[in-house]
Amino acid sequence: MNPTMKRWTLSETGRQNLKLIDAEIPQPGPNEVLVRVNAVSLNFRDKVIIDGGMGKGMAMPLTPGSDMAGVIEAVGPGTTRFSEGDRVISSFNADWVDGKLNNNAKNPHYNTLGYALQGVLAEYVVMSEEWLVRAPQSLTEAEASTLVCAGLTAWFALIERGGLRAGETVLVQGTGGVSLFALQIAKAMGAEVFITSSSDEKLAAAAALGADHGINRKKEDWVDAIYRLTNDRGIDHVMDTVGGRNFADSIRAVASHGRISLIGMMDVHDTSAPGGLLLLKSPTIQGIGVGHRRALEDLVRAVDGVNLKPVIDKSFCFDELPEALKLLDQGAFGKIVINVG
Repeated sequence: MNPTMKRWTLSETGRQNLKLIDAEIPQPGPNEVLVRVNAVSLNFRDKVIIDGGMGKGMAMPLTPGSDMAGVIEAVGPGTTRFSEGDRVISSFNADWVDGKLNNNAKNPHYNTLGYALQGVLAEYVVMSEEWLVRAPQSLTEAEASTLVCAGLTAWFALIERGGLRAGETVLVQGTGGVSLFALQIAKAMGAEVFITSSSDEKLAAAAALGADHGINRKKEDWVDAIYRLTNDRGIDHVMDTVGGRNFADSIRAVASHGRISLIGMMDVHDTSAPGGLLLLKSPTIQGIGVGHRRALEDLVRAVDGVNLKPVIDKSFCFDELPEALKLLDQGAFGKIVINVG
């Protein structure tokens, strides 16, 4: 093993401050493992963190990125969950194993990789063995890396907390990573899926993945389209990946006693909704902060069981992170992956 490795580091927020540097390969301590990183999947929040639009308490210098797939290279003393050679993926919420998140009501923490904790855009990372999950057997490492945040977010919203059943309706907004995972998971469960986009080309691609109804939000009011397509009944599960002012439209679209998963905050305005509709429809509103390790393990088993294949828009080389971020700015169809190994 070479004594040094490459890793991306951010000395202060701002994309111009991203540097690819040489660093010593870290060694695992008690209950830790050294992972050779082979693929990293990017999320919208990565570019927000890098650009300085999220959080003020990050320790600098910071290695960004949270979603990794790799191979265990070495194990520290007392390690029991993994052995050398095991294929693994990271767990987004490092210390959240199962159940309710142990958090603070006044100042809730965000104990995630690539934010409060050092991230994974490096050739090697050392992590607690508790922060990892075995990778799916049916996926490449590039594909497996996409499960960590986007895949788990969709699974947690629809299955873990949503209790999705066959025959229910699901609305997916947009064609990013979370949305396409939600589409695929919902179809695997026997749901009827509606999807919105501003691109007919992307709607056609979503139909090829199984979407039952595509709505071009540039050509018609998407809520009116939902009313038309559902005979005014509305949607059982609304996946709101935009937030802000869009949330009021999600309330308009949801069926009585339906469920809205508030996932994204691309619209930074405060989220609000008409109180009368909330009372009359009585929907369940759930904020989704990705999910816990046990749910990620459940997702991995489901992926292998139904042969779900994540959608990757484009892959980049490790030194092409700036180019990958530019594509993230434009809006990808599915996920963007950095090949590290």
